[in-house]
Amino acid sequence: MKTILIGPDIELTPDIVYEVANNRNVRVELSPAAKRAIKRSRAVVEKMVESNAVVYGVTTGFGNFKNKHIHHDEVAALQRNLIRSHAAGVGPFFSSEIARGILLVRLNSLAQGYSGVRQELLDLLCGIINKGIIPLIPSQGSVGSSGDLAPLSHAGLILMGEGETEYKGRKMSGANALKLAGLKPIDFSSKEGLAWTNGTSVMTAIAAIGLYKAKKLIDIADMSCAMTLEAVCGRTSAFDKRIHEVRPHPGQIESARRILNLVRGSKLVNSFPDRVQDSYSLRCSPQVHGAIRDSMSHVSNVVSIELNSATDNPLIFSKPDKALSGGNFHGEPIAIAMDLFGIAVAELADIAERRVAKLVDSSSSEGLPMFLIPPEKAGLHNGLMIAQYTAAALVSENKVLAHPASVDSIPTSANQEDHVSMGTIAARKALSILDNAEYVISIELLTAAQGINFRNPKKLGIGTSKVFKLIRKKVSFMSEDRKVADDINKIKGILPVIGS
Repeated sequence: MKTILIGPDIELTPDIVYEVANNRNVRVELSPAAKRAIKRSRAVVEKMVESNAVVYGVTTGFGNFKNKHIHHDEVAALQRNLIRSHAAGVGPFFSSEIARGILLVRLNSLAQGYSGVRQELLDLLCGIINKGIIPLIPSQGSVGSSGDLAPLSHAGLILMGEGETEYKGRKMSGANALKLAGLKPIDFSSKEGLAWTNGTSVMTAIAAIGLYKAKKLIDIADMSCAMTLEAVCGRTSAFDKRIHEVRPHPGQIESARRILNLVRGSKLVNSFPDRVQDSYSLRCSPQVHGAIRDSMSHVSNVVSIELNSATDNPLIFSKPDKALSGGNFHGEPIAIAMDLFGIAVAELADIAERRVAKLVDSSSSEGLPMFLIPPEKAGLHNGLMIAQYTAAALVSENKVLAHPASVDSIPTSANQEDHVSMGTIAARKALSILDNAEYVISIELLTAAQGINFRNPKKLGIGTSKVFKLIRKKVSFMSEDRKVADDINKIKGILPVIGS
């Protein structure tokens, strides 16, 4: 079993988040550096409690109750009440993938050593992750500042032996899950409830997992584009590196290189010598796919920083000992990044749908039959006519979802928290856009493969031939009408294999 160390000396990446979120055979442990940093910051908090110093959320109430002093004997109850009262989320539960990602990202944030929590709390969190306990976290209720209060509170209930979980395929109480896993619940001590809830770990976990998938999908979109290029016997001149070197956006250069490499050896491309150029959805695909690649590079930079940051409030520093109140819980960096993510991935689907439309329309497909059904069966059979409708519907839905969440704000906590990020909404929308885009790319792969069968699959390029064979292992040529949804879902199911 693989073990991953967590701490300030180790960089947490979107790839690691994805791996832990999807692999129950990966264990997590605190690094020695994490244990030292946690011990140091906890000592500062305990000194503050003993001296009865006025520290927000430690010896005071929260939000607009910031001026309410809390007696030394009540600090534990303060933290416990915070978790319970803030567990006010609604809506569908996050998937187990997202829930595990949330736990890991929160672990890493608290392990940076600026949150003042005890090691016992994080040891329990490691145990929950390692044992495969999934907190049932409602997906709605976070405005993205002060962090992801509601969803993190639902996750925090589990550490107290409360709330709801899924464990070994069964839904049960947090208390039962901990007991069956051989773990004991913990009482949140001073600062710990606030440290747990007051951060961006929900939106950041969603962003990390989405980013991992989106990078794979861009590569797959290059593949689907290359297959369409061959299905319509398109020209490769638009992918010549000389064109892209004089407009040297890195993503553009990369997509052009990849598409050209995929069709290397093809006898289908450039087989219509009198054709001067192809339509934009093919000819400009490096520019569009490339801009999406470059956008994801920016998103990746933001997410990578956020994954390895301390995002609660106040933050605890030593030598000199100080609790500093600030705003690292504000989700604006992730909010704007995930709005960009959503716009970029929506465009990936948008141009792919135009290629699907080109393939099924005999007036633009360079000799392919209408709706890609054998001509002798046309009329009685409809072929892939409605597959394009579905792609169009998904693209139109994405246009609505791509409206930025980060430009909105609504005051909370009696105007004490008067500007919020909506970062978690931006992240959730981005995942919906990504899911829709995966369907659209799957439809392009389906239609391109169908078109290639009307040419000659033996004439495919080295790279596209491999993709075509993977598709045909799951989905056969459509010689007459059948339930198209099954074909689309089968291809979507093998996208990870195609993209590997």
